Amino acid sequence: MRKWRSVGISLMLAATMLAGIVLTSCAGNRDDGKIEIEIVQYKPEAVDAFEALEERFNATHDNIRLRIESPNDAMTILKTRFIREDAPDIIGIGGDVNFSSFIDSEMLMDISDYEGLKEIKQSYKDIDKALEYVPTEGAFAVPYMANAAGILYNRAMFKEHGWEIPTTWEELLALCETIQSEGVLPFYFGFKEIWTTLAPWNAIAVGLAEPTVCREVNAGKTTFTEEYREVAEKMLQILPYGQDDPFAYDYNGACTAFAKGEAAMYTIGSYAVPQIMSSNPDMDIDSFVFPVGEKEEDNVLNSGVDLQFCVMADCENKEAAYEVLDFLLEDESIQQYLDNQNAIPCKEGDFELPSMLDGMKSYIEQGRMADYQDHYYPAEMAVDAQIQTFLMKGDVDAFLEKFDKDWLRYNRDIIRKVEAYNAEHGDSAE
Repeated sequence: MRKWRSVGISLMLAATMLAGIVLTSCAGNRDDGKIEIEIVQYKPEAVDAFEALEERFNATHDNIRLRIESPNDAMTILKTRFIREDAPDIIGIGGDVNFSSFIDSEMLMDISDYEGLKEIKQSYKDIDKALEYVPTEGAFAVPYMANAAGILYNRAMFKEHGWEIPTTWEELLALCETIQSEGVLPFYFGFKEIWTTLAPWNAIAVGLAEPTVCREVNAGKTTFTEEYREVAEKMLQILPYGQDDPFAYDYNGACTAFAKGEAAMYTIGSYAVPQIMSSNPDMDIDSFVFPVGEKEEDNVLNSGVDLQFCVMADCENKEAAYEVLDFLLEDESIQQYLDNQNAIPCKEGDFELPSMLDGMKSYIEQGRMADYQDHYYPAEMAVDAQIQTFLMKGDVDAFLEKFDKDWLRYNRDIIRKVEAYNAEHGDSAE
């Protein structure tokens, strides 16, 4: 077994040593002569979609047996298996800081020679590349599905009142005033759960801060106090357009309230639509990009890689793994997943997108998008909790000062890595 670098693994030990559930790998050659490829993917809500894909693959391939596991708390299970040197052949994970750590730990196979990458939209390959702590030669994932965050709105309610979709920040605030004046609540927030604060934060930040802001802070070129001030100020500006106590309801409560027509809009991602429609299956939902600038051209879609497939460095059957990836990238497989999960395909092609993404289609087609800022945040920093506290207190200066201070504390190893890279290569880690 290859020994992975301890830098990234050591960051995972505390969270994984107590995990009691371990999946036993059966990858390799089976008694029946078939090669078994095991995938462990982190989206338990997509278990039905993956069971259907697994069944169809195994019915159409004689030489490979595919096994897909979709456990709860998959990341904890995966990290436990990595420590035990019992990795699956392929992992299905999101494009976030975990992916960054796996690259840094040299756990993932360089799949630059995989032909299927040519079919992936460049915007999503760029998003993945930007997640590297320092520039690393190679490609380490096949972006599969993306999601988008902005503003969901009640399309039937908008039509009934004749409200227009805003394309600038001033138009958004004017719309909120109009909606309020007509006796309707503009927004519903579920900020009792801290992670929900990240939805509007990310959607506002992509239009106001550069996608490279976290890397530039790591390189000592700027600070969050400088880059995030307007983001923080605009978060405070939308707060009065929600319910009296935006911290009283959790995610499920906010989804239910929006589904019942208690607000015209909801600042959340496309991933919330199934939960909303579980309360109101007939609801007509659409979405639009969070308008944060002075003109429409300033707007950027907040879209990141929600699911991607990485071949592990220890995979003993690379060709078989690539054959599985080929199957997953077939148009039929992608559409099958889209129909089940209301996602956005990372592959080029003419796919039928869910109607709740109508207002974002032009941005998707143009590749006019940027990744979620929180995909770069270390989990230990608990940025979502910091945002919730900031929204409760309303002190922009204190929030930004703490953000900068905590960033230096929780990212010190990465900052040192960037400094060493820049010292060796010149200041090129951008």
